[in-house]
Amino acid sequence: MALFNGPRGKICRRLGFQAFESPKFAAPTKSYPPGQHGPTYRRRPSEYGLQLKEKQKMKYLYGVLEKQFRNYFKKSNLKKGITGHNLVVMLESRLDNTVYRLGFARTRRQARQLVNHGHFLVNNKKVNIPSFQMKPGDVIKVREKSKKLDLIHDSMRRVQGEGSHPWLRLDKANMEGIYAEAPVRDQVHDEYNEQLVVELYSK
Repeated sequence: MALFNGPRGKICRRLGFQAFESPKFAAPTKSYPPGQHGPTYRRRPSEYGLQLKEKQKMKYLYGVLEKQFRNYFKKSNLKKGITGHNLVVMLESRLDNTVYRLGFARTRRQARQLVNHGHFLVNNKKVNIPSFQMKPGDVIKVREKSKKLDLIHDSMRRVQGEGSHPWLRLDKANMEGIYAEAPVRDQVHDEYNEQLVVELYSK
């Protein structure tokens, strides 16, 4: 499946936002956006520029490409409720994001790779599609033969207690979790403004 393989450090500098979970992107070595001429005077961003920036934040954070992100917006717009909140819920409900939130992987990119390689079961069936949409009550567990993977164990050691996301239930001992309910927007603490994304696509 398609995956962004461009210069992630430059993306974080341009957005002024840690769009990738790896610690090496937490503190950029340069405080100004990338460019041939170094730090230069930049005009105040336009309304369109601000909207585009928020869209890019969400797109890179959840690891989806442009066409897929636009499709998520279209589906969110057709659902009842607030379009922006629907969009956040759909992105949070992805299988790779759920694997990351439960603590089975240290980053979403790592979670995506683990899902692609078939290390997880959803409701006792192997699912290797990162974009698979979780539904309330779905049970996700590490496959028996994958429970010895150091990568998963190293990641789970970082999880405090039984997890910190109210819509998920984690059983660390059995290496499984439950997608108990769809998240409420206030429970998702990533720093982006989905309303600006709605305004961008609604033009």
